[in-house]
Amino acid sequence: MATTFKNFKSNDLAQTRTLLHEAIPITGSIVSGTYTNAASDGDNNVKTYGHGMLDSVYDYPYLSSSANQIFDITVGLATTSPLSASTTSQTSKKVNIYNQMAQYLVGYDDTGSIKKFTMPTDGAEMHSCYFVPFSRLLTKDEIKKGSFTLELGVSGAHGHGDPIFNERIQLSDTSGSDGYYVDSPVGEYGVLYGTTSANTNNATLYLSGETGTSTNANPALGLIYYQAGIAVISGSAFNGTGSGGALQHIDPAVAGDTKSIGLELGAGFGTDGASTGFSAITASTIGVMANSLRNRIYNISFNNTTELNSTIYFCRASHTDFNYSSNPTYLSASKIRVKTRASDTPVSYFTTIGLYSADNELLAVAKLSEPLRKDPTNEVTLRVRLDY
Repeated sequence: MATTFKNFKSNDLAQTRTLLHEAIPITGSIVSGTYTNAASDGDNNVKTYGHGMLDSVYDYPYLSSSANQIFDITVGLATTSPLSASTTSQTSKKVNIYNQMAQYLVGYDDTGSIKKFTMPTDGAEMHSCYFVPFSRLLTKDEIKKGSFTLELGVSGAHGHGDPIFNERIQLSDTSGSDGYYVDSPVGEYGVLYGTTSANTNNATLYLSGETGTSTNANPALGLIYYQAGIAVISGSAFNGTGSGGALQHIDPAVAGDTKSIGLELGAGFGTDGASTGFSAITASTIGVMANSLRNRIYNISFNNTTELNSTIYFCRASHTDFNYSSNPTYLSASKIRVKTRASDTPVSYFTTIGLYSADNELLAVAKLSEPLRKDPTNEVTLRVRLDY
């Protein structure tokens, strides 16, 4: 325990803030069933629940002690959606999910009603959405603005041997670093824009905006909430323009070919030219819709952010301070061990710095890598950083 204390002055303290980033790649091979159990034809790293309101994706089989949850997938439907009137499966659950996510991410208006998810670029409401909340283990304090990318395969039909990933779209917050919005109760959010990506055949992808009124090379297809770590993808992205959607497909080898690109839940695109798209939410369970999206994920990547706040203490020892040690072994028979004559200069060695409260209670300890000599002929300033 220290017997000599020195108080800090205002110029002995400094505050700093550091942002640490880590790249997070999530490959589609993990998401769409790397750990498939041939006996049950199931995905051991995808956990379903009895309540049927979401699916959870893990990086390893979820029964493994080393498994970590990486994200969930669920869908929601607003009562104002054109699809709500014809929805026959899990209707209340889909509406409750939409309302719950809207309460959390969008908030309430001045009448006390829950706001709808709205595209800030043109004011279009998103009445039906996929929700992808990422694990806090991955996002840490927030997703770094401008770093999020979700790549989806949009050709072929899952389960029919068609090349799903021959054509892909990429959803990314390209302007997130300087074009984000701040009117959400959970913090900042950005717009996910769609672009065509790595198309390997001769077909052409056409993208149109959320309202489906015009062709747009980079339509707004969703939102990304940075601090909450949640991606919201508009359901209209998976229906043709007839449903106010965002994706179309044209194969120049087929005269008059125009197909919707969506989440095929049966024959779908590649066999009869039709696409069920997000309108399948009317009769399909949440689990089926989650699997449809999951099996089309080619890649997800983003950088997370860890905010490191620090207080720096400058511990200053002038030439008259701390020249004697409080260690009992410093003395022998009431004489200083390091002095052979009374006229010798006292000397001590710093090994530890203690930070005390106003009541002289020890709060933190800093250790030096090696003892530091101190005597009346020198002054020492030690920089102690406390991170939190």
